[in-house]
Amino acid sequence: MSRSSLDYVKQIVRGSIGMIAAVCLATGLFMNEAAAIEATMLERAKLATIGVLEDTQDQRTPDKPGKILVRGTGFHLRDGYIVTARHAAEKQDVTTGTVIQKQIHVLTTDLHEIPADLVGDSAFMDVVVYRIAEAHRAKLRATVPFASGDVQPGQEVFTVGYPMGWGPTMSFGHLGNTNTFLQTVDTRLIQADVAACSGNSGGGLFNDKGEVVGIMHAIIQTERDDSTAHCSRMAFAIPAMLAERIVTAALDGKPMAFSKMGIHMVAVKDGTRWRMAVKDVMEPAKSAGIEKHDIIIAVDDTDIQDAAHLKNYLIERTRPGQQVSVKVRRIDTNLTFTVTLAGG
Repeated sequence: MSRSSLDYVKQIVRGSIGMIAAVCLATGLFMNEAAAIEATMLERAKLATIGVLEDTQDQRTPDKPGKILVRGTGFHLRDGYIVTARHAAEKQDVTTGTVIQKQIHVLTTDLHEIPADLVGDSAFMDVVVYRIAEAHRAKLRATVPFASGDVQPGQEVFTVGYPMGWGPTMSFGHLGNTNTFLQTVDTRLIQADVAACSGNSGGGLFNDKGEVVGIMHAIIQTERDDSTAHCSRMAFAIPAMLAERIVTAALDGKPMAFSKMGIHMVAVKDGTRWRMAVKDVMEPAKSAGIEKHDIIIAVDDTDIQDAAHLKNYLIERTRPGQQVSVKVRRIDTNLTFTVTLAGG
């Protein structure tokens, strides 16, 4: 995909996510969902949520004196560490193009504006970590943890954020497909049926315990106009189990390494079913015995549906150096190979 095509896709889906939620909350449409979640959990999530201010905030434009310009959302994990979406902290540089800001200013729910310095990021996952200096950490009134384990379709969730720069607002809903893909990131996303608008990107997607199950990443734009701000109930989030790996690596000061098997795949018809066959084979799969045209059946007894599914499995379930069992079909025979995964 060309850079211009990817930019176009990002304009369509990169949105961040509830002006609609504010209206729905005001009219009581979400009261049943909210009632099922303890008030203390909602309050903690709200207090831990921060707004990511526009990088032009300090210019205080004469025509909008004193206006608070919020471009995205984030949350306080612990010890001053702020997590948000990488694209919510990017800016355009006239010489180098899109860059990640070394420092951002964040807004607490009780309207403290404080700086945060870059710790680490992953464009691959659209996740970035900043840290508030110790002198300002007392202004962060709550923390929220990542949830352990994976999520399930139908699970009750809510998000807190700054849709269209407003907020913080809350939006309630349920999870849909927990294994879906967009062209904006190279990993799976969680689909959530929550009211979401531009401005919620980077905010936490919380379970009924107030734990982060995802980081708000994008919405599907359902209407086309000249505005760059959009709302939708079709929202997508980076899974917490992936985001936590990025955050942990950033806190440890280590680059994030992902497993590589060394195969390129192509879709082929296997009877009436579409499966993935090896188009090209490299190391370490080649040394393990996998050959071109082998049909990939499963990895460690997990049935592989397509190339995205394999990539997702390697990212989430494995580490470089780990051995995995790969089942393939070669002509009319099923074979199993042990591959020691490379890193990259």
